[in-house]
Amino acid sequence: MVPKGTAPDWPHAPLHRLCEGGTYIVTAGTYKRSHHFRDADRLTFLTEALLALSNEYGWKLQAWAVFSNHYHFVAESTQPGTLRRLVQYLHSASAKYINQLDGTPGGTVWFQYWDTMLTYQKSYLARLNYVHMNAVRHELVREPSAYPWCSAAWFQRNASRAFYQTVMGFPSDRVNVPDKFEVLPIR
Repeated sequence: MVPKGTAPDWPHAPLHRLCEGGTYIVTAGTYKRSHHFRDADRLTFLTEALLALSNEYGWKLQAWAVFSNHYHFVAESTQPGTLRRLVQYLHSASAKYINQLDGTPGGTVWFQYWDTMLTYQKSYLARLNYVHMNAVRHELVREPSAYPWCSAAWFQRNASRAFYQTVMGFPSDRVNVPDKFEVLPIR
């Protein structure tokens, strides 16, 4: 938490401090919804890059799901000003990797990303459920823990039983997240 008086106040009520930390949900999509991450090696690269860079930039991932043409994650940080740099570096590194594989130097891989600060407990729980269950929503697996490029199996192993049951049973059907992506099944 930033000591009072060290951060500029946002000029609207209620009072917000621009450099206080928070928890965010982030969604990013590829350019023209192209399936650049269409196989296991590409998905693994993107997942490992997300995990490494979030750690490097001081973001604690709470949930993540990576697909052939988009990803989602929920993370918290005490330094939200680093979110843009994290996403830019992730997109730059993964675009270079994809362009090298495809022989398309300088090709556009990513389109844009959306982030939302989560300020209510119910909103947080709904988005955790949404991200963990996303592979099921996209009909890639029947059980979320069966999809290797998301956090559902990790969450099942590491969360307390009570918290796991709370999150996985929490309704997320009314969550407003950009997710009009058709994904490819991974063979």
